[in-house]
Amino acid sequence: MNRPRLIFAIVSTIIEEVAIAAAGIWGLPQIGVDFPLWGIILIMIAWLSYSVYTFKKGTKALTIGNILGMPNMIGTKGRVTSALNPEGWVRIRGELWSAKSLSGEIQPGRNVVVTGQKRLKLEVKESDLADNEDVIQ
Repeated sequence: MNRPRLIFAIVSTIIEEVAIAAAGIWGLPQIGVDFPLWGIILIMIAWLSYSVYTFKKGTKALTIGNILGMPNMIGTKGRVTSALNPEGWVRIRGELWSAKSLSGEIQPGRNVVVTGQKRLKLEVKESDLADNEDVIQ
């Protein structure tokens, strides 16, 4: 776990909790809004729960790293979504990518494999997989 991130999260959450308490105890009564103490405590608990939840989800997202992207696309299998004649679109792991066919025209629904890339355009060839074999979508 990233210690500076944890310390920042704890300090910022404490500051937020103090701000909620100050607003509820001193700020709201100044403008004529009386809020019960149990309500302020409930809001503080809810905010703390939200802060912990977002910290955990954020930490998980930051530790995953690159799952999909240009450096590791070669060899990845996908499915054609619009005819490659020679350019079109393919779906790989749920993402749409612009692609160019290196093996002639490829119809939608056919399986392809990534053989290279030029900038953000993938170079693909029709895969030897049968159309009914599972491709990670």
